[in-house]
Amino acid sequence: MPKTILITGSTDGIGLQAAQKIVALGHTVLLHGRNKAKLAEAEQQVKDFSDQGSVETYLADLATMSGAMDLANDIKQKHRHLDVLINNAGVFRAPCSITEEGFDIRFMVNTIIAPCFLTKQLLSLLLGHSARVVNLSSAAQAPINLQALQGKVTLADELEAYAQSKLAITMWSKQMADEFADGPGFIAVNPGSLLATKMVKQGFGMPGKDIQIGVDILLQAALSDTFSDVSGNYFDNDLGQFASPHQDALDAEKNQALVMALEQVVAEHISLS
Repeated sequence: MPKTILITGSTDGIGLQAAQKIVALGHTVLLHGRNKAKLAEAEQQVKDFSDQGSVETYLADLATMSGAMDLANDIKQKHRHLDVLINNAGVFRAPCSITEEGFDIRFMVNTIIAPCFLTKQLLSLLLGHSARVVNLSSAAQAPINLQALQGKVTLADELEAYAQSKLAITMWSKQMADEFADGPGFIAVNPGSLLATKMVKQGFGMPGKDIQIGVDILLQAALSDTFSDVSGNYFDNDLGQFASPHQDALDAEKNQALVMALEQVVAEHISLS
C-alpha cells in the first residue's frame, strides 16, 4: 500500500536521493526545504527520476519555532495521516552559530525544533503502531550540557555542539518510545560516518564516502519490516546493525531530564512569540 512520507531537509544530499527512491517505489513524498528555488529544483529532480509515486513541496525555515509550526499546519491542511516522518534536516557549521534568541543553532535545528517540536505538532497524523519517526543521529555523540542546550552557556567547539545535539536526539527518541508505547515507533539512525554530503564537505573539507550508504538505510528505516517493532532502538549504519548508543541514552533519569529541558526551551519560545 502506498505510504505518505515527510523528509525534512530534502533539497539535496541523503534526503533528496532518498526521496527519489521512495517515489520510484510508488509512495508520496513530502519534500521540505527553506530555499524556494532549491525546493523547486529538488521537486523537478524527483519527478524526473520517476513518475511512479507523487511529490509535494513545503517551504519552511526549521531554525525557527514559527517555521516549524507553519510547516506542520500546512501539512495538516492537506493530510489526515502520515506514515513516516524522517527528521533529516541538520546543521553542523553555520555563518552564525548563535540564533537571535541566544541559542546554539545545532541544538535548535538538530534537536529542539526540527525533530522534537515538529514531531510533536504532527503526532496527530502519525497514528498507530505502524507509523514511524526516523531521527537522524550520528556516530558523533557527546554528553549533553543542558545549560548549553538552554542557551545559558556557549560551546566554542563546533563538533562538540554537533555531537551533543545528536546524542540529544538519540536520547529523545528513546524517551518518546517509552512514552508512546502504542505508536508511532521512534528510531534513531546513524546513517553512516563521513558520507559525501554537503555537511561533510563544508565541515571537514573532504569528499566523503558513498552517499548511497546513507540513502539505503533511510529507505530501510522508513519501509522495511526490520524496523517495524524496534521503537526506542538505535541503528548504527557504520556497524550495519542495531547497537548501543552512548551510555547516557540508556539512562532513564538523564533522558527525562533532557526532555524537561527541551520542553522548557519550547515553552519559552512560545511565550515570546
